[in-house]
Amino acid sequence: MRLQFPSGVAGAGSRTRRPDPGPVGQPRGFLEKKMAILRLRHAVRTLFEVPAALRRLSRACSTFHAFTDVLRLPKRQMTKLVFPLQELERQLTPDSRLDLHVKIFDPSLEDISKAEAVFTATSRNRISYLSSAVRLDHAPDLPSPEVCFIGRSNVGKSSLIKALFSLAPEVEVRVSKKPGHTKKMNFFKVGKYFTLVDMPGYGYRAPEDFVDMVETYLKERRNLMRTFLLVDSVVGIQKTDSIAIEMCEEFALPYVMVLTKIDKSSKGHLLKQVLQIQKFVDKETQGCFPQLFPVRVIAGTQGALRHSGW
Repeated sequence: MRLQFPSGVAGAGSRTRRPDPGPVGQPRGFLEKKMAILRLRHAVRTLFEVPAALRRLSRACSTFHAFTDVLRLPKRQMTKLVFPLQELERQLTPDSRLDLHVKIFDPSLEDISKAEAVFTATSRNRISYLSSAVRLDHAPDLPSPEVCFIGRSNVGKSSLIKALFSLAPEVEVRVSKKPGHTKKMNFFKVGKYFTLVDMPGYGYRAPEDFVDMVETYLKERRNLMRTFLLVDSVVGIQKTDSIAIEMCEEFALPYVMVLTKIDKSSKGHLLKQVLQIQKFVDKETQGCFPQLFPVRVIAGTQGALRHSGW
């Protein structure tokens, strides 16, 4: 069915069961940035059956030391850094804590460190930009599974992807302060195992052919395994977000809701927004993974993530 941005919202259509989580001495700011990248890398990695050999790839880079420093922190400080969603849970009354899912996706610190290898470019694990496309029939035809990132213009999507590829310096992800910078579907190869797709933002300055481009991709791309849908935690789910959610539901796509800009609100406002979005996910969706993925960005670091947890 035809979906209109932003004049209408598509019907819920066919439903699907909720997906399983699947087969993704340093300054404080640096450690927080590193943990954001590590957590999301593990969330993406766990979508696929990655061979044990890849998990043992050498991680001979300076950022490895940041992770060992995190492990040396006092338990409370480390938990606050690595699992900010659990920190929000501490502010709730015991009865209200049941309303927030914090441990459905609960990787160990060892799991997180292993996930870093998947996003580390080496001679055996090549990570590269493949191509861009404005139509599905122009997209690269690859047998490997795909994950895509989608969200409103200026939600922080390109900055997040740039952070994921920080261990692959040859991969260029353009980040702009102007909303609507991404106009095409950009395909990135992550080793021999999956492809990551950066989708154009919807809403302000979206491409004129956005609906035809994105709706066709979501509906017909057979190797699309998971969609990461980014929502601005400051303003919550907007009308255009609702349309993107309805698309995922209509096409029975498994997807994850990523909450960006969690550092832009007071703790009280953030907690209120998180609980509202959690309630929406629980009551109004079938294909969305029940646990939320909060992330934040460091200003002035070219979009590198500061910290995240789920």
